[in-house]
Amino acid sequence: MKLKDKVAIVTGGSRGIGAAICRAYAKEGATVIVVNKNHPEKGVEVANQIKQAGGRAQAIACDISRPDAVRNLVQEVIKQHGHIDILVNNAGTLIFKNFEDHTLEEWDFTIDTNLKSAFLLSQAVVPYMKNQHYGKIIFISSLAAIRGIGGAAAYSASKGGLLALAKSMVAELAVYGININLITPGFTATPMNQELRNDPNFMRQIKPPPSGELVMQPEDLASAAVYLASEDSRTVHGLDLIVDGGAAAVQ
Repeated sequence: MKLKDKVAIVTGGSRGIGAAICRAYAKEGATVIVVNKNHPEKGVEVANQIKQAGGRAQAIACDISRPDAVRNLVQEVIKQHGHIDILVNNAGTLIFKNFEDHTLEEWDFTIDTNLKSAFLLSQAVVPYMKNQHYGKIIFISSLAAIRGIGGAAAYSASKGGLLALAKSMVAELAVYGININLITPGFTATPMNQELRNDPNFMRQIKPPPSGELVMQPEDLASAAVYLASEDSRTVHGLDLIVDGGAAAVQ
């Protein structure tokens, strides 16, 4: 078991990529904290599924865009489990509309959910990781961070911010034994993009990657997340691990 006795916080853990990562971590021996905000019952459902399969998990509802809520979350995990070894900043939202039509409220909501929350949580767990001279922080990014995608200005900006944030953190924190890396998914089947996947016009615009797999599955990302959370990646810092069937290599 690659993550035996580790404690992992996974945001957006109630569905999609986050839920797949939670299940994969639990299977590898970690105690998983399933964090989400909008549908607490779904977080409980994921945690119960993990426990029924013999794993260890706890669901906590939290608005991770609020500093006080983040502090309470981290303190509660420390109180109950004594340490935090892994943080996966996965929570995200996508508002797909033309740049000129984006409202300030939509911009703020996207940045708060995708970028600000990752900053707050990372900042909250780093002191504990520094004290134990060990930690794994993983950001779930997007191809939108590295290439232009029309209709996703706020989303692209937030994901690009994660890329810059992670690299800056590496410069400061690698010396403390904290590995900070990113995973960049290709187009992956998640509830967040279900409406887009149901749109034949949108799907016709997507060019299949070299692998031929037009849509990635959440489990493909979960395997990458296990690698970056394990000792297999002990000397890996600042990696943007692209899991996209080769799309970024040719487009």
